Amino acid sequence: MRTGNALMAIGAAIVVVGAIIRFAPGLLSWFGNLPGDIRSEGESSRVFIPITSMLVVSIVLTIVVNLVGYVLRGR
Repeated sequence: MRTGNALMAIGAAIVVVGAIIRFAPGLLSWFGNLPGDIRSEGESSRVFIPITSMLVVSIVLTIVVNLVGYVLRGR
């Protein structure tokens, strides 16, 4: 039963993120444009390394996963 609840929560989160990306693209316009994100463009190549953006995403996902785990353990 717990696995089913976790899968439903993950599915709902994916749907919410997908809806945000589809219907409100301005909310994610910061991604890749933060100080610390590396962009390098040459004549025949482009390199993009979103270090700071990935740190923000990692922190947010860590908080969400811990909150979900706390809620599931509490029941």
